[in-house]
Amino acid sequence: MDRRSFIERIAALIGIGVAAPDARAETTPPIELQRSPVAGFQYHQGEAVWPLLAVGAALDLVREPENAYDERAVRIDWQGRKLGYVPRIDNAAVSHLLDSGHAVSAGIIALHESHNPWDRIEFALLLTP
Repeated sequence: MDRRSFIERIAALIGIGVAAPDARAETTPPIELQRSPVAGFQYHQGEAVWPLLAVGAALDLVREPENAYDERAVRIDWQGRKLGYVPRIDNAAVSHLLDSGHAVSAGIIALHESHNPWDRIEFALLLTP
């Protein structure tokens, strides 16, 4: 699958409109910023909603600048349920972008049956230029 097709697929799955072929020259597709696992999956509501999650599901990103453990914390929610966080090692850029008002979205790109909570959910962060 080429990069364009991948971006269009992810964009469609997480609810970002991609323009029709004749209008694509006028718009810029979302840019994939990173892929990461969900940190803290085992401590929040991830296991409770695991059977309901699907590849392509949109995730909500919520800044938590007052987080006692990490001032750059970015919480990941699915339909109002807390799944965990963008890993601390990966959250500097996305927290800055969100604080600056940029349109950053997220979506599930892989689900894995695993006993290791760091392997359960992989998500992508997309920047809409």
